[in-house]
Amino acid sequence: MAFSGEASVERLRLEIAGAVQGVGFRPFVYRLARSQALRGFVRNTGGGVLVEVEGESPALGDFLAGLDGALPANAAIRERRTTRLAPRGETEFSILPSAEEGARAAVVMADLATCPACLREILDPGDRRYLYPFTSCVDCGPRYSIVEALPYDRARTTMRHFPLCDACGAEYRDPASRRFHAEANACPDCGPRLALWDGAGATSATGHAALLAAVAALRDGAIVALKGLGGFQLLVDAGNEAAVALLRRRKRRPAKPFALMMPSLAAAEAIAVVAGEQRRLLTAPAAPILLLRGRADAAALAPSVAPGNPWLGIMLPYTPLHHLLLRAFGAPLVATSGNLSGEPLVADEAEALQRLGGIADLFLVHDRPIACAVDDSVIRCIAGEPMVLRRARGLAPMPIAAPGVVAPLLALGGQQKNAVATGFDGQIFLGPHIGDLHGPEGRAAFARAVPRLAGLHGLQPYAVACDAHPDFHSSRVATEYGAPVHRVPHHLAHVLAGMVDNGLDGPVLGVAWDGAGYGGDGTIWGGEFLALEGSRFRRVAHFHPFRLPGGEAAIREPRRPALGALYAAMGESGMDGAAASEFSARERAVIATMLARGVNAPLTSSVGRLFDAVASLLGLCRRASFEGEAAMAVEFAADRGDAGEVRLAPLALREGHGPILIDWRPMLADIVAARRRGVAVEPLAAAFHDALAAVILAVARRVGIGRVLLTGGCFQNARLSEAAIGRLRQAGLVPCWHHRVPPNDGGLAVGQLAFAARPLTEEKS
Repeated sequence: MAFSGEASVERLRLEIAGAVQGVGFRPFVYRLARSQALRGFVRNTGGGVLVEVEGESPALGDFLAGLDGALPANAAIRERRTTRLAPRGETEFSILPSAEEGARAAVVMADLATCPACLREILDPGDRRYLYPFTSCVDCGPRYSIVEALPYDRARTTMRHFPLCDACGAEYRDPASRRFHAEANACPDCGPRLALWDGAGATSATGHAALLAAVAALRDGAIVALKGLGGFQLLVDAGNEAAVALLRRRKRRPAKPFALMMPSLAAAEAIAVVAGEQRRLLTAPAAPILLLRGRADAAALAPSVAPGNPWLGIMLPYTPLHHLLLRAFGAPLVATSGNLSGEPLVADEAEALQRLGGIADLFLVHDRPIACAVDDSVIRCIAGEPMVLRRARGLAPMPIAAPGVVAPLLALGGQQKNAVATGFDGQIFLGPHIGDLHGPEGRAAFARAVPRLAGLHGLQPYAVACDAHPDFHSSRVATEYGAPVHRVPHHLAHVLAGMVDNGLDGPVLGVAWDGAGYGGDGTIWGGEFLALEGSRFRRVAHFHPFRLPGGEAAIREPRRPALGALYAAMGESGMDGAAASEFSARERAVIATMLARGVNAPLTSSVGRLFDAVASLLGLCRRASFEGEAAMAVEFAADRGDAGEVRLAPLALREGHGPILIDWRPMLADIVAARRRGVAVEPLAAAFHDALAAVILAVARRVGIGRVLLTGGCFQNARLSEAAIGRLRQAGLVPCWHHRVPPNDGGLAVGQLAFAARPLTEEKS
């Protein structure tokens, strides 16, 4: 907006949208306006921040330039609408109480890790917040996990239970303080407090004494349930093999790796390889769990932390409570989600006693209520760039740009790794990871999460989107909202989610590979190539289907997909050797009948299940205790070597009526023959990855689409993704992959929203 050089008095109204609540934006505007001797006000609204500012034209110009300049560290302006008003002759600039009326479109800031200034305070014996575990300011601390309603003010957070003392109130009102209008401000005199409980909920210590007693118990091998920022974590000494093994037994998690919390960045670098981008991610305000390659000298860790896994899930302390705990303990801690395997995160201390009572020996709790359970986010770097695998604390529900999403929409995600999303006004808000919806606890968490995310924005959805699978819990719930329902094909949602993540329009060739998705043709999809252009999509290629004997049992037992794949490749005569020896003669006969007759043996084109089959045939994993275990074993084997002289038959493209059929059967036969000759597992695993990467390029060339999007859970595999990215780039094509939206089912809701905003029509190949 241009101003004349004359010193005339003018008044502007600024309606600002973006990440402008909970980040010190109002204090920033206040100080900026006062520095230019301007008058008026700033206030939070349901849509963001409203500013009215009055003064001489040059000063207004400098004020607007300041808004475009050095914003607070975690703030971001998405849109600013400016209107000229008649001057009112005000004499000062002030922060007014928030306005609750109007659309609630404001961004709810994600929780932020402790800033350096607050960390210095809690470690300074002369500071009044010395050793206080709930210290925060406008630059850090809880946000989404304590918000109950918008606009973001203390009265609409769970901090409303803690009236400010005189000292904290003075900071809150002082424009020179970094706690000026810091809604989570607190101190030992007025804020939340720690307590240590035994298994019956009896208090044995409070305050810092509770923390020190918990540290002593951890040193003695105890399991401590910690009420953290967004829910409970289960803590144990990461160097104590007996304690870690006990946690595995009690949590019913026999093999899936545990996350580690390290005392410092230097401690993380001592046990894992931390490159430049990874260092930035570890120390960023989101403070995620980052998958890092372990060093050979990480022998101080208990073997049961990540059995058979060369990667470690590492995070740094992200709250004052964690900082104090890790400094007192002085060594790495296992810090895994506070739940039984397969259940959602526990966030309430009374519920923790019930659901975690069989796991934890002690409970380190506090009295600040958690408005929304938020698990730790997980990130892995693929081709040097971050890929979010679980979007939760520090990331959710920050908006993702989606210009095509205008009318209010709600998406309910899938059955596994569930996360819900809302969308309107060119943005998608993907809520935090909920988990699987198979059991009553997961469904209860889902029932709480949907109205919370929609209710924060007062959303009345114009339409609801869900997975096309009719038996998913989220799909059945979709009809309850009284709005039109879009049932979105599973793999199309994966592709659309990746397109939103990358800001893509068509034409795009989406390569959607995962474990399972409803195909709509009576088979289980999972090895799909979808071409999207304009308002149409078509399935242009897929993997040759094979049967899964035992149905869902095949997901837990890779030996079953192995027999199904062998049967598809070589008939009943191929069902011998190591894979068949896993079963009794009677079981083999039953499975042979299943495969021959197609009874309780659904057809699948899934690359995820093909990974399972190869894992079993290579002797890497024949029974899986968690999703993806078998595929991870194949990836890790490939990382231990390269294909060398091993040559497998390429995956052939069979063309006829309908989509291209990708024939993997000769390759599988080569793997079986090579193992019989004594060829090592590692080069075979590497050659398998190379063959999969090669077929992506082959299909892209055949279809003639130059932009190729990799999506679905299989592309969490860095070995596979990077091989495919390299081949596509070398051939002059443009590879795209996920960054902010998980490629797994945790990102489905984003694709479902994109479809609801602009439905696509399937075009048969």
